[in-house]
Amino acid sequence: MNYITVALAKGRLAGLVMERLSKIGITCGEMSVVKSRKLIFTNEEHKLRFFLAKASDVPTYVEYGAADLGIAGKDTVMEERRDVYEIADLGLGRCRIVAAGNGDILPAFLKSNNLRVATKYPNIAKDYFYLKKHQTVEIIKLNGSVELGAIAGLADVIVDIVETGSTLKENGLVVFDEICAVSARLIANKVSMKLENGRIAELLRKLKDLEKTE
Repeated sequence: MNYITVALAKGRLAGLVMERLSKIGITCGEMSVVKSRKLIFTNEEHKLRFFLAKASDVPTYVEYGAADLGIAGKDTVMEERRDVYEIADLGLGRCRIVAAGNGDILPAFLKSNNLRVATKYPNIAKDYFYLKKHQTVEIIKLNGSVELGAIAGLADVIVDIVETGSTLKENGLVVFDEICAVSARLIANKVSMKLENGRIAELLRKLKDLEKTE
């Protein structure tokens, strides 16, 4: 039996995913070893192989077949636009992608074509403003704190991911619109989905059965 390789987004989400998998009998003790330098971790019983990657790289590994499956946030899947199958919403790490800014900007947000928008998600922001709102705006890509873009006057509006919205409030920013809900998604390589359909379907069935009991 071949291994099925799963790419996991580093950080809190990977921990949540492994906790969920452990509830259906899939564990990987190697991943809990402190300061381990291993890059690939295996579960011999189920012939599964796991590795941790930067979240934005997970869809790339899956598209090119280096991973059969991947688990990353919906924000990452939308932004990266890779040619993969999105096969399940795991319901983990629930957040929202929102458009926000200083309350005084709201009238301009509603209709102006002269806005500067700071974001870590330029593709999502473009789709939102160009296709949904039919506004032509200037998108500014940031890699650090997006809130700072609005506070420092770099941008009029920000598009960012939020969980509770408390950081926005603390910095005097308000949510203008919710663009989409975000949670962990299971994605699959298109070839792997055909070759390993039975095993992937069985994994999905177990996860869905678990969801019904939680």
